[in-house]
Amino acid sequence: MSAAADTVLTGARVRTLDPERPSATAVAVKDGRITAVGDAADVQDWRGAHTEVVDLGGATLTPGLVDGHSHPVLGLEMATGLDLSGCRDLDALRATLADAARTAAPGEWVLGYGLDHNTFGGRPVHHDLIDPALGGVPAFLRLYDGHSALASGPALAAAGIDGPREFAQRAQVVCDPSGRPTGHLVEMAAMDLMQPVLPAEDPSVRRTRLLKLLHDMAATGLTGAHVMDLQGVGVLDLLAGCEEEAGALPLRLRIHPWCMPGTDRAGLDHLVELQRERGLHWRVGGVKFFMDGTVEGGTAWLEHADCHGQGTDAFWPDPAAYTAAVHHLARAGVRTATHAIGDAAVRHVLDTVEELTDPGARSLHRIEHIETVPTSQLERFARLGVAASMQPTHTAYTRADHTDEWSLRVGEKRAGRAWRCRDLRDAGATLVLGSDWPIAHYDPREVLATARLRRLPGRPEVEPVLAEQALTALMALEGYTSHAARATGEQDIAGRIAPGCRADLTAFTVDPVDAPADELAEGPVALTMTGGHITHRGQG
Repeated sequence: MSAAADTVLTGARVRTLDPERPSATAVAVKDGRITAVGDAADVQDWRGAHTEVVDLGGATLTPGLVDGHSHPVLGLEMATGLDLSGCRDLDALRATLADAARTAAPGEWVLGYGLDHNTFGGRPVHHDLIDPALGGVPAFLRLYDGHSALASGPALAAAGIDGPREFAQRAQVVCDPSGRPTGHLVEMAAMDLMQPVLPAEDPSVRRTRLLKLLHDMAATGLTGAHVMDLQGVGVLDLLAGCEEEAGALPLRLRIHPWCMPGTDRAGLDHLVELQRERGLHWRVGGVKFFMDGTVEGGTAWLEHADCHGQGTDAFWPDPAAYTAAVHHLARAGVRTATHAIGDAAVRHVLDTVEELTDPGARSLHRIEHIETVPTSQLERFARLGVAASMQPTHTAYTRADHTDEWSLRVGEKRAGRAWRCRDLRDAGATLVLGSDWPIAHYDPREVLATARLRRLPGRPEVEPVLAEQALTALMALEGYTSHAARATGEQDIAGRIAPGCRADLTAFTVDPVDAPADELAEGPVALTMTGGHITHRGQG
């Protein structure tokens, strides 16, 4: 080192994930980069008059954790109101809504999110199930999948939704046989019908909430997130304003604006131009597609229909138009991430990538979720260089005995090949892990633990879902570090602790590789650093 470090982290067990030097006990940082990796004896040579030396007291230091699939801005809107994830049956849901309605001010709505499809006990989602509990107060409740919602009768009336609607996408205002809306709104275009009447948030409140959320995320060890949307008005201005206020965002955000069916050449070129937008710790760095929706909503694209005879259509009415759009962006060097839950959707994305004539352009693409996929498709991920992006905590909405709504809908055979994290890793695929917040909690310790347990941590009484798909602790850590970097083409500057890499670092009070998974989920984070800035310090 030719110049003194800004910060030296010492007294740590350093898991570098760098094959050149797998372990160390100290790291030097200057100007947002790692400048040296060594041991306690090196610290004196690194420090200067203004160097901050942080003794980590035996904590385990790893490359900074990156959530491979998150919605921190859109999630502020989605995760508004009551957290309904704890309502396990209709009685609990009705009691929760009745309490909220009793305390609502005149003209106030009851808003909620995280509502589990299993709460309805197999009944069709219908506002008649909740209206009596609300006593006339309008309500808008988002189901946990983020692709559907339940609007009460008064809420439907306020929005003028009195019958079926036509959409360019695979969206639906579900109606009963008489044409009366049930309140079940499937996919974004249908849910957007409610936006004109839903309570709006002041921009200054939104900025405060976003900064708090990002700081809370940093406290769990996150240094970055792959953001899978750019929805809403003024999001880039919001990020710029947050960065101006805070100096730097606590997390490094890589943003993927949506490309929806019907996007023409001018729209695609606009998405290419958006890739230039960036700040200190945020940038537009990809494009998000939807090849299908969700299993529970009947909009996952499956090779064979689900138990309700649904799921045989792609989100893009013309799948060839999706392929053309991906190829257009690939020729411009733009990375894409495609939401593909069903087996037919996954196959079509892989087919689309395989049709690219430039092998280098194939590695620009990734597939999100991959909830069910046959063995015949697994080897294609590694062969084509397509990254698999998965969310282990989504298994919490299913059951090992396949009696949950998701499993019943896809059937026994497809439920038996769900969330095949281990099979994809063993097949050589790049496997990125994330939370899909607000669909599941953003805490990476919970995701890392669930990837190993195939159940939520702290729930030993729950039978693991397809236990053979569990990852090793090191594989799980790589999913948040080196594999996350590989999926964005940043493996030379991220995902490792090595000189020249970005100083994005996470220090655990328990070793994420050696500690039992349940213990890891409860272990405090000692320190989080993003771009050389310490964004979280644990107690002591």
